[in-house]
Amino acid sequence: MIDIKKLVRDEYGHIAERAASPASGCSCCSCNSDIAAESSLQAGYTEEEINSVPEGANLGLGCGNPLALAEIKEGETVLDLGSGGGFDCFLASPRVGAKGKVIGVDMTPQMLSIAKRNAFQGGYTNVEFIQGEIENLPLESDSIDLIISNCVINLSPDKPAVFKEALRVLKPGGRIVISDIVLEGELPDEVRKSAAAYISCIAGAEQFDDYLDIINEAGFVDITLLSKETYGADSCCNDDEGCGCSCGCSGESCQSGEDTETNALDGLISSLRLRAYKPL
Repeated sequence: MIDIKKLVRDEYGHIAERAASPASGCSCCSCNSDIAAESSLQAGYTEEEINSVPEGANLGLGCGNPLALAEIKEGETVLDLGSGGGFDCFLASPRVGAKGKVIGVDMTPQMLSIAKRNAFQGGYTNVEFIQGEIENLPLESDSIDLIISNCVINLSPDKPAVFKEALRVLKPGGRIVISDIVLEGELPDEVRKSAAAYISCIAGAEQFDDYLDIINEAGFVDITLLSKETYGADSCCNDDEGCGCSCGCSGESCQSGEDTETNALDGLISSLRLRAYKPL
């Protein structure tokens, strides 16, 4: 049986190591930092946002831009679930201001190392990175105004626990704004059982309706779907542009897409953006 957490930790650790290696010149999906920037542009970030963060913070791993819809207020405490190289945390930093705080939680030591280095180099004094699992957050209850997450929750083997923990740490009336991958039908068996497809945010994704049910059952209210985009198979694995809808992109994961009936994925994979609130 696949140890999902170890699989995810190891693969994203390798992505971080490649991105951090000056010799490799690699960033996330390939040895070309322009691909990470292009991926982020497609996900909804602006060139100004991409260019405003330290080099190496943007690994091109997202499937949307939750910050564009978060309506961050000065003085708020923001939590990023699965903060990676710190991209969204650094973008949130000036929005919360000196009286606010941004916390990034990630379970991968290599990612945390990159994020902390970037925070130091960029002079971000209101950003903190903590090692932890999103199913068991190392934070006090009722301490967070806003939770963001970008193409991470689909990687968790226990999504109900993720949303229950999110609800616990949010202040009453606090909100969660996320971008994530969901399914619109059953995956072919060879994709569903593929470790590489899990890393690429596909095999571990929930059905769309089930995903909304999990959030509702965790206790969130006013759940609002802000947008949803459905992908074709060709956008999930493209050698020229990276892995499109896939948030983790290794050579293995892309090759896995080529080894399966990729046309069978047409219309099955969507990225969504949603917002929900903790009751007052």
